[in-house]
Amino acid sequence: MLGGHGTLATESVHEHHPLRAISSMATRQVLAELADLYRRASGTKLQIESVGGVDAARRVEAGEAFDLVFLASDALAKLAAAGHVRGDTERAIVDSSVAIAVRAGSARPDVSTEDALRAAVLAAGSIGYSTGPSGTALLKLFERWGLTDTLKPRLVQARAGVPVGSLVASGEVALGFQQLSELMNLDGITLLGGMPPGLEITTTFCGAIASNSRHPDAQAALDFMSAPAMAELKRRHGMDEPKRR
Repeated sequence: MLGGHGTLATESVHEHHPLRAISSMATRQVLAELADLYRRASGTKLQIESVGGVDAARRVEAGEAFDLVFLASDALAKLAAAGHVRGDTERAIVDSSVAIAVRAGSARPDVSTEDALRAAVLAAGSIGYSTGPSGTALLKLFERWGLTDTLKPRLVQARAGVPVGSLVASGEVALGFQQLSELMNLDGITLLGGMPPGLEITTTFCGAIASNSRHPDAQAALDFMSAPAMAELKRRHGMDEPKRR
């Protein structure tokens, strides 16, 4: 009996509290699998709450207690500049590219070239896009094409945390643009592929330690999740090993 209690006491001394993290929705599945692998490798649990990227940044800015923050690189840079995360700890985790989808069973427009995509966009009765950097980049493309005013009544921005693919599947939008990782496992849609050559929209998602974290395993978790050995796992989730470290 005493030996059992002694063993339990020894284990509890070595167990660290779980790491608490927040991320945007785009990376929730790949981060969940990485977190599970890290727990098995280290014994430290990593709890990740995935919400809309704007909401995640707002909560970090408000001082909510997190150990790690995973967001698009530009959003994380703003948090670092304001002192909410430690910029020197930042690690690039994945590169995530935008893909295009239509409702399952509907006609499949050609999107293989810039001209074809422009024609498909003009022919679409409604166009869904996401919040965050990928949506901003898409709107800039429409502006470069001189179509901002033409398309304005047809544009539907998905609410934070709502997949564009769900709007495509329900018929709310005819043509949807979002990260491949967000679209690839959804029912009710047909993937047309990625953006055509020269128009690729890629977001680098990074992780950093929150400024108020004192967890001893925070850096080890970041290093584990950004390791090149995880490249194949990231590809299975529709993402790539980041081009920058």
